Amino acid sequence: QVQLAESGGGLVQAGGSLRLSCTASGDFFRINQMGYYRQAPGKQREMVAEITGGGLTTYVDSVKGRFTISRNHDNHTMWLQMDNLKPEDTAVYYCAINTRSFGGMDYYGKGILVTVSS
Repeated sequence: QVQLAESGGGLVQAGGSLRLSCTASGDFFRINQMGYYRQAPGKQREMVAEITGGGLTTYVDSVKGRFTISRNHDNHTMWLQMDNLKPEDTAVYYCAINTRSFGGMDYYGKGILVTVSS
């Protein structure tokens, strides 16, 4: 089994910052990509940011320049620094990992709520 421990969500005013973290543990050999996805009410889940094992990052256009994803290989922890938050960033954020050498993410966390007030 694989466990993803998520933390860091909450309520913040527009323009503020939050930092999400996710630590993976359990039965896996290694983690390739790690990432955060989000789902807002009434909308489909979307990729927010991903980071490869080599440190290459990808962001959805709406968060570029405001969010930064990083990871620590030693203890399988990932962070998402979210600055200049906007009300449209309000969503449940899910940590995700890919433990395979192919395909997309194969494990997702339970999600953590981020609420940005105007």
